[in-house]
Amino acid sequence: MIRLENVSKSYQAGVPALNDVNLEIAPGEFVFIVGASGSGKSTLIKLLLAELRPTKGKIIINGKDLKTVKHKMIPKFRRNIGVVFQDFRLLADRNVYENVAFAMKVVEASNKEIKRKVPMMLSMVGLAAKYRSLPKQLSGGEQQRVAIARALVNEPKILLADEPTGNLDNKNAWEIMRLLDEINQRGTTVVVVTHNMEIVKAMNKRVITIKKGVVISDEEGEEA
Repeated sequence: MIRLENVSKSYQAGVPALNDVNLEIAPGEFVFIVGASGSGKSTLIKLLLAELRPTKGKIIINGKDLKTVKHKMIPKFRRNIGVVFQDFRLLADRNVYENVAFAMKVVEASNKEIKRKVPMMLSMVGLAAKYRSLPKQLSGGEQQRVAIARALVNEPKILLADEPTGNLDNKNAWEIMRLLDEINQRGTTVVVVTHNMEIVKAMNKRVITIKKGVVISDEEGEEA
């Protein structure tokens, strides 16, 4: 599903943000990626989304070598990857329904398909009753639920969550993690970048630790 072979990424200064990283994430896994600020976690996410190209090494996602993906084909490649960010990135002038529907319009889904799937996704994240609400009328936890619904509405095989609980209080953070766990149970591969070690330790999933661009540990959870 996701494989990195001897991947390094250096920026202009020449100091590697990632250095000779090898890792494999199987279909249906739930994996945490942890490390201090500046460890290379954000670079890794950008590489997986093909926002950046590796300086050396190979990245294979869903059987596709990213080196062979031409620039104009990157948006199509990303349809198989849902992304959730710390700052939600919702469209402020559109309501909950329209925010989720927007992701389907981008891939040119039919109106019939949008009307079928958007309510289903909002129901799954517990927001069916708030479909007309604007983002500013929602709590942080609810906004993140909308972001998750939007990321999943096109049924990607992989969900990348970059600090999904970073702007949330403890209660909402746990609700979001329970939702991500439920999504994983349904078969989606979930990769979560986080600083929240309390959640990481409690959830007993696989944990990959990065320090100064190097994977220093890769530990399976007790559930594995």
